[in-house]
Amino acid sequence: MERVNSTLLTEFILTGIPYPPQLRTFLFVFFLLIYVLTQLGNLLILITVWVDPQLHARPMYIFLGVLSIVDMGISSIIVPRLMMNFTLGIKPIPFAGCVAQLYFYHFLGSTQCFLYTLMAYDRYLAICQPLRYPVLMNAKLSSLLVAGAWVAGSIHGALQAILTFRLPYCGPNQVNYFFCDIPAVLRLACADTTVNELVTFVDIGVVVASCFSLILLSYIQIIQAILRIRTADGRRRAFSTCGAHVTVVTVYYVPCAFIYLRPETNSPLDGAAALFPTAITPFLNPLIYTLRNQEVKLALKRLIGSPGIKSEV
Repeated sequence: MERVNSTLLTEFILTGIPYPPQLRTFLFVFFLLIYVLTQLGNLLILITVWVDPQLHARPMYIFLGVLSIVDMGISSIIVPRLMMNFTLGIKPIPFAGCVAQLYFYHFLGSTQCFLYTLMAYDRYLAICQPLRYPVLMNAKLSSLLVAGAWVAGSIHGALQAILTFRLPYCGPNQVNYFFCDIPAVLRLACADTTVNELVTFVDIGVVVASCFSLILLSYIQIIQAILRIRTADGRRRAFSTCGAHVTVVTVYYVPCAFIYLRPETNSPLDGAAALFPTAITPFLNPLIYTLRNQEVKLALKRLIGSPGIKSEV
């Protein structure tokens, strides 16, 4: 694709999501509340896991605490910039700011994929290998796995950012999206993007497909093990523990697959789908994990000093 203008861009303009002008104030307040509640909810989960002695040494809650950090990061990268779309005037984003936003979103997003996979594997070991669980999964190993997820996520984010911004961008500078993401930015490149699109499809496809397949295999084994539990209460507790994870994974992976793993189109549904992994999922995670997880609820009650809560779960 050739462009006549050879002047390289120094900034981009994010068009945001389309909305009726009369809803400007409502949408600004709505996403402000989403952002504030996301930060407070995930911070509360993080503090609870860190402070409660029964949680912070257990692998499942180490993963949950790290997931809260990731959710706070994704929300902070995307939502404040989205809110600027609902204020008057044009708010350009510098070229370097666009690079940073794309890198950190894919860094944290892929780290989140790896964390979901680790959490599924942890639940598989806890339910299917309960006697060997303390040996197969402990605090030290879980910390190493988390470190590996951070490293793999940073490599993935760097690869996507380098591939995207190695191309020249010489105008126009209007990104038809609410943040700097690969498909929307590539449409503005002054060069052929076939290689980028192929690498993006393969790279993100491998991450999403491999993580989702491992999660699916883990939960097939988990469901089979749960059905063998003789007591109804035991089955209920096992399903409750895993139900939160399945809900979050579904809300996260389905929109991601819709955005990245299909032929290139400029669908208005892309923006709506992208709201789930960027704004909705980070907001829902604290609610899901507190409302569906009895141990977290008891730990929260101990944290605020509710009477009658015993120290053992």
